Amino acid sequence: MRLFTMPGTCALAPNIATLWAGLPVEIVNLERGEHRKPDYLAINPKGQVPALELKPGQILTEAAAILSYIADSVPGGPLHETDPLDRARRIEALSYMTSEVHADFGGHFAPQRTAKSDAAMIEVREVTYVKLNAHFRRLDTRLMESGSGWYLDRRSIADPYLYILVRWIDGTPLTPGDYSHLSAFRVRMEADAHVVAALERQDMA
Repeated sequence: MRLFTMPGTCALAPNIATLWAGLPVEIVNLERGEHRKPDYLAINPKGQVPALELKPGQILTEAAAILSYIADSVPGGPLHETDPLDRARRIEALSYMTSEVHADFGGHFAPQRTAKSDAAMIEVREVTYVKLNAHFRRLDTRLMESGSGWYLDRRSIADPYLYILVRWIDGTPLTPGDYSHLSAFRVRMEADAHVVAALERQDMA
């Protein structure tokens, strides 16, 4: 299998998950802009990472789907869920993080997609940070309620994705210290040898 990644992107989540699951995978770390070139578009026409090549011509895209596949690929492994409700909770968490929290970062990373003038882009960013603050307070509260140190009651594939979102706070005007449980979670993740290895092989260390 080959996992296509790029520095700074959400591809870090399945990168970490493969190490947690003990799943052998070749990491193909693209340079910025390479994801828009014909060679990669032939693999993933969306021009996005991550993409997981299971075998030549068999490609899986979208981080949530790839993370679920990784968890289910190692029955009895540390990320595998056997209880249907536990599996649903995992999907619920990933759906929120990918379709809502990540999506709302769009106004931070690329305000020009929804605004033309400089003034309008400033307004987009202002609204974006209000939304993100609400998300991070909700995520922080969920971590507190969990009491496990993980987003759910034990380590799951939701945690690598949460880690990416927490890292992205650094590039915003939001103050990481305002989310104490998320800050502690980040420290815990960055003390994990597998997380360190994933950061290194994605040129993010």
